[in-house]
Amino acid sequence: MTMAVHILTWMAFDRRGTDKEIATSQRIATSVNTNPVVIRRCLTELKAAGLVEAQRGRSGGWILARDATEITLLDVYRALGEEPIFGMYTTPPDAECYVGHGIEATLTGIYAEANQAMTRVLEAKTIRDVLRESLADFPELWESQGFAPARF
Repeated sequence: MTMAVHILTWMAFDRRGTDKEIATSQRIATSVNTNPVVIRRCLTELKAAGLVEAQRGRSGGWILARDATEITLLDVYRALGEEPIFGMYTTPPDAECYVGHGIEATLTGIYAEANQAMTRVLEAKTIRDVLRESLADFPELWESQGFAPARF
């Protein structure tokens, strides 16, 4: 999830100016500090979810499929398969134990509530929000690049 959000945020940042270069896995990998192969795997998942598009050819690469204001963190989470944030037992606890008897049902309810809260938060934040907050310490960047934070 973190890497996918980083990739999409970097792509939104990269597309801010008039020289709209196509993002390559190599350029993205430099920001994420990982191997381009890892980036390509993640981009493949994001493409399947309709969040990015591949541009083929000599100057090929990747672009956002939608504006950064339209991609929520919930979209990203769902693109990656919505893995449960809390795992349950692989084998049921001992039903003869006082704690083991009811803990699974109790935790299932608590985890469902936590998941609903997480979903609300992720749905309220966009890639644009992440970009804006990530660049908060660099107001001079906004001015030197000739754009205001509102353009994000």
